[in-house]
Amino acid sequence: MSQNQAWMQRDLDVLWHPCTQMKDHEQLPLVPIRRAEGVWLEDFDGKRYLDAVSSWWVNVFGHANPRINARVREQLDSLEHVMLAGFSHAPVIELSERLVQLTPPGLERVFYADNGSAGIEVSLKMSFHYWRNCGRPEKKRFVTLSNSYHGETMAAMAVGDVALFTETYKPLLMDTFKVPSPDCYYRAEGVSWAEHSRQMFSYMEQCLAAHHGEISAVIVEPLIQGAGGMRMYDPVYLTLLREACDRYSVHLILDEIAVGFGRTGTLFACEQAGITPDFLVLSKALTGGYLPMAAVLTTDRVYQAFYDDYTSLRAFLHSHTYTGNPLACAAALATLDIFETDDVIESNRQLAVHMGRACAHLAEHPHVAEVRQTGMALAIEMVQDKQGKVAYPWQERRGLSVYRHALDRGALLRPLGSVVYLLPPYVITPEEISFLAEVATEGIDLATRQTLSVSVPASAPLHFRDPG
Repeated sequence: MSQNQAWMQRDLDVLWHPCTQMKDHEQLPLVPIRRAEGVWLEDFDGKRYLDAVSSWWVNVFGHANPRINARVREQLDSLEHVMLAGFSHAPVIELSERLVQLTPPGLERVFYADNGSAGIEVSLKMSFHYWRNCGRPEKKRFVTLSNSYHGETMAAMAVGDVALFTETYKPLLMDTFKVPSPDCYYRAEGVSWAEHSRQMFSYMEQCLAAHHGEISAVIVEPLIQGAGGMRMYDPVYLTLLREACDRYSVHLILDEIAVGFGRTGTLFACEQAGITPDFLVLSKALTGGYLPMAAVLTTDRVYQAFYDDYTSLRAFLHSHTYTGNPLACAAALATLDIFETDDVIESNRQLAVHMGRACAHLAEHPHVAEVRQTGMALAIEMVQDKQGKVAYPWQERRGLSVYRHALDRGALLRPLGSVVYLLPPYVITPEEISFLAEVATEGIDLATRQTLSVSVPASAPLHFRDPG
């Protein structure tokens, strides 16, 4: 028995893995990782895998980054944790100051949570509570886009719209308004991203016009709907949305958990629309992929609506045990230092150009409907019929074939259903990008060459898939 097999068996005896049908592992080997460096993961048998998905979109400056390692080690010797209620510490103060300085103007207060889903919960509760404190308790509903994803906790699921994650739990979820996404995959031939996004805004306008009196906030993922299949849209939608939220007295929550910190070509995606949200939710790359943390930034206007004597019962009494953890703050500060000193955004732009060129040929593939890209995120949509953009039945799990092939070739590609995507760490080289494009091409060729692998009834639902 190899070391990998031994660790795999020990794992399967005790663990229940996230986002996984555990029975799959009767045929699909787990990959136990012993160490990692840069963009490479290494298993216990010494095989390496290029981390093309940044370990679920978190790792931006490579595994075992020496600068982040050093900052966390230094912090470990002085303070590992203290509660943030009634106490504070230098790393959380410095991080808050820097986030206020880096984010769009007007975001002046930072509230911390333990992960992205928890950060979404904070923003939703804070928005509702703001209106209640302002004498508008009827403003308690939220608007979200179709195909959106904001996390796995209850309120976060309620404002999401990926059936794979929400369908089972519908009886537990609050009711929300859902409007059609500006997703440019569905634009008509000859229509630009900007024009399509502008046209699709009419649905949001209608919803706000009809229901603004009961709406607390609109929540969207700026520019890229990540777990919804890396679907993308134009910044003009955000510009129109900000103006409409102001006009109808509705908060705007931007979920930049996946797209913040350089992924879209700017430090924050909303910069491309020139707007400031009422709430900006950050996580994932915030700590460089080292430790769980989320930050919710908001305006002083929101903050002041809670600022009063305790007996007024206006305080935001929300907490997480590890809020503002010093070790996570240290990792985040080191990550921001790298952004500041290494001209990351410009370097990313050059890498993004190479990634686009390396994958451009796939647009001509007979079973690829679209190759789309925003900054350092590129997606390739596999379909059974290119002309009509007819998706493969989800039961066939074509993306799983790509995943298996990539592992054999030494790459971690984890498609979202039939969408193969590259979302690599920013320390990747052009040569490594070319390798990923080659592996993706091979995997797509193999996956789309296969005949029907499952019996799919005509009434089978279309909206489930592999979760990625």
